[in-house]
Amino acid sequence: MQSRVWVYQAGRPFSAEETAMIDEQLLQFYAQWTAHGEPVKGWARLLYGQFVVVMADETGTHVSGCSTDGMVRVIKSLERQFSTPFFDRMTLTFLKDNKAEMLPMNQVTYALEKGFLTPETPFFNNTVTTLGDLRDKWIVPLKDSWLGARLGL
Repeated sequence: MQSRVWVYQAGRPFSAEETAMIDEQLLQFYAQWTAHGEPVKGWARLLYGQFVVVMADETGTHVSGCSTDGMVRVIKSLERQFSTPFFDRMTLTFLKDNKAEMLPMNQVTYALEKGFLTPETPFFNNTVTTLGDLRDKWIVPLKDSWLGARLGL
């Protein structure tokens, strides 16, 4: 199976009620998802109350530009409906006490200096693009991420 993955980070965590609404909308999206008229075998869900993760099994139908555009329209609709951004790449998320904690990129060095973050703090690497990477490289120690390399950890 060759599954392609997209991760969209919300600007805030969602309540249980909002999560149920979002998951229902995502189900409606992927149940009807097509590429060039062919159904895409897909899956989408809100994880950690904050990340929309979309997957497409590309062993049969490859996701095209139009089908990707359809996915982006759904995410933009969620942005409007819940008044929160999903495309802010300057806010990063770390796993602290089993809870997703957001931090602006320009505050990461300070958080490290003050001990809020350590090189071992789990980091959500939202740049993953495959199911294997989602399993193995989505949540990694900060020091093992692209951000850790950028910070010289």
